[in-house]
Amino acid sequence: QVQLVESGGGLVQPGGSVRLSCAASGFTFPNYVMTWYRQAPGKERELVARISGAGFTITYSDSVKDRFTISRDNTMNTVYLQMNSVKPEDTAVYYCGRPVGSYWGQGTQVTVSS
Repeated sequence: QVQLVESGGGLVQPGGSVRLSCAASGFTFPNYVMTWYRQAPGKERELVARISGAGFTITYSDSVKDRFTISRDNTMNTVYLQMNSVKPEDTAVYYCGRPVGSYWGQGTQVTVSS
């Protein structure tokens, strides 16, 4: 049974940093592309970042490029999203996803506010 469990969200001040984690289980983690999406109130879900199975191919949305970093630890079956220089418009529920099979975690709220 595929499970994805996000953690690490919370309240962050503008300009601050936060790291999200997603613990995966129930499948052979290194074999799959993993993604981070986000959904702000009243908006559609948006792709934030994507990382290949071995971690060598990474893409970012233009809105987070040069501020966010996606990474993975295939020994720990975990994918991370390091968020730096956060802005109020980064406020959203962040979801970890495995595109193959359309599996998603429950999401973790990130609120950027002073």
